[in-house]
Amino acid sequence: MGRLAELRRRVEPLERVRTGYREMRELYELALAEGDQTMDGDIAATLSGLETKVDEQTTLALLGGQDDEADAFLTIHSGAGGTEACDWVSMLLRMYTRWAEGRGYGVEVLDLHGAEGGIKSVTIQVTGQYAFGYLKAEGGIHRLVRISPFDAAKRRHTSFASVAASPVLDDTVVVDIRPEDLKVDTYKSGGAGGQHVNKTESAIRITHVPTGIIVACQSERSQIQNRATAMKVLKSKLYEHYKEAQDRERQAREPEKKDISWGNQIRSYVFQPYQLVKDHRTEREVSNVQAVMDGGLDGFIQEYLKLISKWRS
Repeated sequence: MGRLAELRRRVEPLERVRTGYREMRELYELALAEGDQTMDGDIAATLSGLETKVDEQTTLALLGGQDDEADAFLTIHSGAGGTEACDWVSMLLRMYTRWAEGRGYGVEVLDLHGAEGGIKSVTIQVTGQYAFGYLKAEGGIHRLVRISPFDAAKRRHTSFASVAASPVLDDTVVVDIRPEDLKVDTYKSGGAGGQHVNKTESAIRITHVPTGIIVACQSERSQIQNRATAMKVLKSKLYEHYKEAQDRERQAREPEKKDISWGNQIRSYVFQPYQLVKDHRTEREVSNVQAVMDGGLDGFIQEYLKLISKWRS
């Protein structure tokens, strides 16, 4: 039944596009026969809407990975750049939140560590169908170039932040986590949440010693709830860690496919001296930086998925 529902979600929108195109074609031929130009605007608007739906279905057709339909954990860490980098994390958090809300997805902040000028690190859960399938395209280093609002001399600064996505796994997926491999720390939550949150050590930080992976959660009121959520995030990140290790081993055995760039710096956002967002993997460029920062990521995501699909074939 799950597979049937998935196929229906893919086929039924295409059938609606086909029906819409047929109706638009009939309207166009009628207007042409009668010489009626008053319908031009309606026909153009219908065609534009159909093209948008076709683009959406084209992207959806590229999502066939094992975990692509899952919700996603997204973690953003500040890198080189000090205060600038922390502000950059805040900007990226806003960008991904806007993107998610534009798709009707839910966003929940699980852990946030503030710093002077912005955010040092943040983990959010994005809830919605194919959230991970889309957001996996955003993993890597994001570079910002702009005139610093924190620099009295108005000099240009470069900042970096890392983005990592992992799927929210259901209970059927087994990841071996040994208790003796975990280091668990508790601390007081920061930010809003009332006296209970701020005065008790309800926040949890878990370190998986063999891999060095660290997760934390402070969004819930109780330590037990935060621990359960943190373990869920850890399970997801370990799953991605081991899967990526297998992918690297497979790529090492297939040298003819090494020309695909998997470099860390995936995208640059330039605010000054000119405006440009460039994805270094796909070479896609957009001059409207503000539109991208307002959540306009679908074009970048689609081009990346096309690249991966081509590489796999």
